[in-house]
Amino acid sequence: MRQLNNVLAGVHWPNLLVGLDARDDATVYRLNDEQAVVLTVDFFAPLVDDPYSYGAIAAANAMSDVYAMGGEVLLALNVAAFPEDLDQDIVAEILRGGADKVLEAGGIIAGGHTMIDKEPKYGLCVLGLVHPQRVFAKDGARPGDALYLSKKLGTGIVTTAAMMDMAAPRHLKAAIASMARLNRRPSHIVREVGAHALTDVTGFGLLGHASEMAEDSGVAFRIEASRVPILGGALEYAAQGAISGGESRNRHAWQENTTFQDGISDELTSVLFDPQTSGGLLIAASQEQGPELERQFSQSHFGLWRIGEVIEGQGIVVVSNKE
Repeated sequence: MRQLNNVLAGVHWPNLLVGLDARDDATVYRLNDEQAVVLTVDFFAPLVDDPYSYGAIAAANAMSDVYAMGGEVLLALNVAAFPEDLDQDIVAEILRGGADKVLEAGGIIAGGHTMIDKEPKYGLCVLGLVHPQRVFAKDGARPGDALYLSKKLGTGIVTTAAMMDMAAPRHLKAAIASMARLNRRPSHIVREVGAHALTDVTGFGLLGHASEMAEDSGVAFRIEASRVPILGGALEYAAQGAISGGESRNRHAWQENTTFQDGISDELTSVLFDPQTSGGLLIAASQEQGPELERQFSQSHFGLWRIGEVIEGQGIVVVSNKE
């Protein structure tokens, strides 16, 4: 991506509202004064055994980028790679899971592309719509803002534990339900109430995505570890060594930008760096907006946890409890 930035340096498209020069979740292109398109693509190898759940999770994950930009899903294209000898019933279930999730989002699967590969891979290219003046980005967080998270952390740890035959069925079931849950209604609430900055927590983990938001906004984040919501079993499995390669890469990339107060356990640190699949929204909202966000999330039966605040400075500070 850096090489592409270099190639296109100095090229300017006035209607490209969000592109290569930003670290936001999707590309946004203005069509006219009332409409802009949001475009994104995401796919990955299976992280659960059930093919239908895999398809649904991959689709929810891909569409989440549109919701993080404040948009609404319109069209989607399947992006898939399957072994030549893979049972066609399994392929059909993966595609059905994705199609059902796009239908739930109010969108349409209009085609796609499939190739042969040794390892299955599935996801979507997603097209959405958003008003050009109502695009959410990462760079608007302000000192004094409250930080909210809309899903529990630990999907990477729990699914890794399941691959190691360590995860209790109830923990895996809860993780799958979380990953398959759309960020559509949470995004609607944020649009209605307002927020200063928004992103979804995915592969970089909470600390990676928080670091990007803080850096782009020119502020620091204080995260209260005791307030961070965690999936059942995640701390236990982290302590037992169910750590993915993505967690290690996130530590390497973001640890220098993060200050940990004494008393933060190794397993909790792993959860904070854990790469998420179809994770929740990370929201920076004013103190005035916060109570209404909390009320509407509760009324809609969606989780919302206040996990910290925006402060002056740089980087991320993780404290064991509110100072």
